[in-house]
Amino acid sequence: MKKIILCLVLTYVAPTSMAQSIQLSPRAAISIITMGPSQEELYSAFGHSGIRVYDSLNNIDLFFNYGVFNFDQPNFYLNFTRGHLLYSVDYYPYAAFRDYYIEQKRFIHEQILNLSLQQAQQVFDFLAWNILPENKDYLYDYFYNNCATQVRDVFKRVLKSEVHFDSSFIQTHYTIRQLTDLYLAQQPWGDLGIDICLGLPMDKTARPYEYMFLPDYIESSFDHATNQMLKLPMVKIKKSVYEPPVEKISFQWFHPWIVFGIVLMLVSALTYFDWRHAKASTWLDVVLFFVCGAIGLLLLLLWAATDHRAAANNFNLLWALPTHFFLVFFLLKKEIPKWLRYYFAATTIICALLLGFWFLLPQALNVFLLPVVGMLLIRSVFNFLHLQKQK
Repeated sequence: MKKIILCLVLTYVAPTSMAQSIQLSPRAAISIITMGPSQEELYSAFGHSGIRVYDSLNNIDLFFNYGVFNFDQPNFYLNFTRGHLLYSVDYYPYAAFRDYYIEQKRFIHEQILNLSLQQAQQVFDFLAWNILPENKDYLYDYFYNNCATQVRDVFKRVLKSEVHFDSSFIQTHYTIRQLTDLYLAQQPWGDLGIDICLGLPMDKTARPYEYMFLPDYIESSFDHATNQMLKLPMVKIKKSVYEPPVEKISFQWFHPWIVFGIVLMLVSALTYFDWRHAKASTWLDVVLFFVCGAIGLLLLLLWAATDHRAAANNFNLLWALPTHFFLVFFLLKKEIPKWLRYYFAATTIICALLLGFWFLLPQALNVFLLPVVGMLLIRSVFNFLHLQKQK
């Protein structure tokens, strides 16, 4: 982000006539620009979309970007946590964005649209109105109101029934979670974090129109759209501005399967050692149940105290029980309360049922969590039997 801001500061010259009504020339072209995903950062894993307005006679070549946010906005982190984060639209020289994404080795596709001069003018006038300070902000939503859906909505708001999206080319029946998984194969930790934090609403089957929260589907949907007024396809010319070289996928040693698998083996070995020596590694239970309980409290907070719709009804709370967080304080007592064995018995039953019905739940839990639930099961069984034996 620092690089792109610096690039824009050095290259950006605002058109002096932008605040006035600019009449586009017959040579004007409006394009959908789709930038490819990157595996470097989680936020860039899904790609990006924007609108280009090019008019050589008016010396206009602008990129309208709906993915702008300001860290300095009041209560930024609180609003982000609560789901009230404002995103904005702004415009920059197209060449600056193009060169930035080429530097990042992310593909750039351009779809020059079939629009009449009147339609192009209407779209441009709307964009000029949209970037005004009083109009530029919108309430961001991961899946229903993001920088890709805003691009689609510009044309639906301006052209209304004149643009028709034919979604029949979409033959899959993916859920929203499955659609995000397609882009996170090389970012397993990011995939895991999203799957933990977002609940049952992610597992609804997406309607074809809802696929357009992803830039790739913005591109393919415009490929299959029609300008009803002109009786022509929406895309007049499609060209590849830049295609990155194919990079080999390297093996990831720091992968959830490997990390959690090793930890599961260590927990199993320590539990066997504890059983053989009739002792309990309290520190192990404190760490394990504290971490899982803290995650559970976070999930409960996201569900009950924020407006993140996708965080509701989260089945991850079956293993990340918020009560685990408070269990730690009783484990650290000199005399462990007798009722704890019933708590561990209940946790054993819950974990066993969860593992048994893992793939039958209405919410798709991330398979990387299987070793974590296995650890909870092993320690719960051990602690129940250990406390029962002490009794």
